[in-house]
Amino acid sequence: MSHPVRIPADVDREDRVLVNLTARQLLILTVTAVVLYGAYSALRSVVPLAVFLVVATPIGVTVTVLALGQRDGISLDRLALAALRQRTSPRHRVAAPEGIHPAPDWLTDRVAGDSSIPAKVSPAALRLPAQAVTDAGVVDLGADGVALVAVCSTVNFALRTATEQESLVASFGRYLHSLTAPIQVLVRAERLDLSGQITELREQAGGLPHPALEAAAREHADYLTQLARSTDLLRRQVLLILREPVHAIGPVDGLGGASPWAALTARRNAAKHAGQVTESVLRAAETRLVRRLGEAVELLSPTGIVVTVLDAGQATSVLAAACNPDSLIPPTAGLAGSDEVITTAPDDDRQDDPFEHTASTDDSWTDAEPDFDGRYRS
Repeated sequence: MSHPVRIPADVDREDRVLVNLTARQLLILTVTAVVLYGAYSALRSVVPLAVFLVVATPIGVTVTVLALGQRDGISLDRLALAALRQRTSPRHRVAAPEGIHPAPDWLTDRVAGDSSIPAKVSPAALRLPAQAVTDAGVVDLGADGVALVAVCSTVNFALRTATEQESLVASFGRYLHSLTAPIQVLVRAERLDLSGQITELREQAGGLPHPALEAAAREHADYLTQLARSTDLLRRQVLLILREPVHAIGPVDGLGGASPWAALTARRNAAKHAGQVTESVLRAAETRLVRRLGEAVELLSPTGIVVTVLDAGQATSVLAAACNPDSLIPPTAGLAGSDEVITTAPDDDRQDDPFEHTASTDDSWTDAEPDFDGRYRS
């Protein structure tokens, strides 16, 4: 007979090595103590002990606070390192994979003469992990491999009986034990726009066969309008991201992850073959990724979870929303790509001017207006 096993909530907590300290904390404190002791041994003949303590005490206290302190579950030394990296990184990044080209002289002269514009802005190229999305929805990560994004349906766990809950946990556990490469279960919460549904209700209310149905439809549209104004409506989406490295990792341990030696070997091979990502190697990684997706669909189906792969447009929308999560413009597959030129047919009563109806990608937002289905037309 099986018995329930309690799993601690802090499974990601680092192992404690000595005196409730992690290996990282011990390394930081030990290195600091050795450096301070070495400095005292070298300077004790010329610097009094009291003077050395005045200088060494703030250093030791600062390092101790950084090593032992935490903020939102993250150690202060990691936060300090992230703040330093953010401070030294460029402030202005633009989507220019081909590199940053210098501005023309006529533009720089005009900017130099305007006091309201900053004198010096040095943009840097924005480097994103995802390089492209294929027609099949596979995200190309370059030397880091490929990834696939799938949306998963949810299961009401609380309404199941104890036997059914154990069956669901066992089925999900079998899938976790079958893993041979990293996965990510992402629960996204994004703003919900009801303007399309409200407009559709108001437009179709007049065509209903009974006045009571028309009144109910308009009343429901008014309720949705009031609900959208009074609260922040959110919707949740569960995504399963499968990632496959370019080169196969090899054997795995009993928990489904790569063994330490295999992970170290794979990391060395990835660094060695970083510039040798050929088309055949990429196709092999995509084949392994598709096979893993089939295993996920097969092993999660007994739990009632339906796994649906996102196509190229939907995967691009997810990536765009991740880069700009609070945008008023919802990313959809109907938006033009970065390398596309937006053109519209000229009206009959307007003069045919090719420069008036053609816009580059940077100017595509100025003449765009939202359509009711969430897409944008220029």
